[in-house]
Amino acid sequence: MAPFKSGFISILGRPNVGKSTLFNRLLGDKIAIVAEKPQTTRNRILGIKNIGGGQLILLDTPGIHQGRSELNERMVRTAIASGRDADILLFLVEATFPLIEKDQKVIESLGGSSGVPILVINKIDSVKKKNLLPIMDQYRKLHPFKEILPVSALTGEGIDILLDEIVKVLPESPPYYSEDIITDQTERFWVSEIIREKVIHRSYQEIPYSTAVTIDEFKERPEKNLVVIKATIHVERDSQKKILIGKGGQKLKKIGEDARKEAEAFWGTRVFLELWVNVEEHWTRDPRALNRLGYPSALNHSA
Repeated sequence: MAPFKSGFISILGRPNVGKSTLFNRLLGDKIAIVAEKPQTTRNRILGIKNIGGGQLILLDTPGIHQGRSELNERMVRTAIASGRDADILLFLVEATFPLIEKDQKVIESLGGSSGVPILVINKIDSVKKKNLLPIMDQYRKLHPFKEILPVSALTGEGIDILLDEIVKVLPESPPYYSEDIITDQTERFWVSEIIREKVIHRSYQEIPYSTAVTIDEFKERPEKNLVVIKATIHVERDSQKKILIGKGGQKLKKIGEDARKEAEAFWGTRVFLELWVNVEEHWTRDPRALNRLGYPSALNHSA
């Protein structure tokens, strides 16, 4: 009988290369929020995929970039910390706009990790296949990757091959989590992220980057098949608050409707969601505010 395999797989890369889409695709479930805007993921998100004879513990991470605020710097530290002790490092780049020098900096930032490095070239559904070989050759010169694999996280092309390769190099280990667990995130965190995703989808310019969400109340009422949630959307300026609320409160209402519908579909229960908008000036630069809003300065992903 083959030994059981289990380990941590960290998905790393620049902002907006499709890390969260790949994370959700590998899991077969939506755990991380997804948006076209860069720097959507701010925390380390953990998801568990159980397969025959193995357990994959996948880590979605913030994009590694040049941080300009305390929030940006914490996001980058979170990403690097997620890769330090991982068993496998999936370095994600994109076939559509390969930025070799920037991707090299991402790879170099994880120089202290002993994880098996695999380069994943994403978004191959958007380029001609003949253009892939030159791109693969360019990246092959950067680092001694175990494998270089082209995929489309959006369509699923190449994902089975990637999963097979991950399983091959996973270390022998008993499972870290029981089979009924798919993430270590709380329901409070998940719904706060869903609300933030809907804010991103319905806003523009600087608002997504100045927004945080906290859950003030989360009550399950099984006798009524109902979950009651009260949440606050934090922004940095009064002008942002006015934009988010919208004329007659219509934009905030739409954000709430979008989030409520997704939560109801996910949980299979009715949801009552109440949203408020609060101005907290310069929270992205204030260490105390960042701690309070759920963006710690240090991270440990050990099970």
